[in-house]
Amino acid sequence: MVEGARSAITLAALGLLLALAALWGWSAATKPLPAKVDTPLCVDRTVEAGTKVYPQDVTVSVYNAGTRDGLAGRTMQLLTDDGFAAGVEGNVSARVGTVQIWTQDPESPAVELVASRFGPDVEVERRDPLGVGVTIVVGDAFKDLRSGKRSVLAADDATICSPPID
Repeated sequence: MVEGARSAITLAALGLLLALAALWGWSAATKPLPAKVDTPLCVDRTVEAGTKVYPQDVTVSVYNAGTRDGLAGRTMQLLTDDGFAAGVEGNVSARVGTVQIWTQDPESPAVELVASRFGPDVEVERRDPLGVGVTIVVGDAFKDLRSGKRSVLAADDATICSPPID
C-alpha cells in the first residue's frame, strides 16, 4: 500500500473517532442532571413514656459561638463518634462560655441525653433552636465531651427529632 494512502486512512479513522467522541461528549454534557433527592436530616418521632432513647435516636446540630476555627465541626465529630446523628453545623453570633443547648423542650429525653455528654457546664436555654434536632452552641471554653448516659428513659410522652429510617 502506498504510504500516502495509509496516512489518509489513518487520519480518516482518527477523524471519525474524534467526531464520535465529540458527539458522545456533547450528548452527555447536555443531558439533564439527575433530580435532587431531598432526604430530611431528621423526622419528628413520638416517644412514649417509659421508652429508652439512645444516641442513635437523636439528631444534633452544632454551632460555634467562639473564635476557635472548626470548633463546631470537631464537636459534631465527637458527637457522631458517640453515636448521635449529624444535623447542621455552623457559626453563630452569641455569648456562650462553654456550652449551651437551645431548645423549646428542656425536659425532652433527647436534650437530657445530649446534656449528659457535656456535664454540669451545660446550660439548657428555652429558646428557638437554630438547626434540626438538639441545637448545641459551643464557646471557646469547651474542651471535650464527657462519658454520658448510654440511654435515657422518657419520663413523659415526647417528640424527638430522629434520623429518618431508610
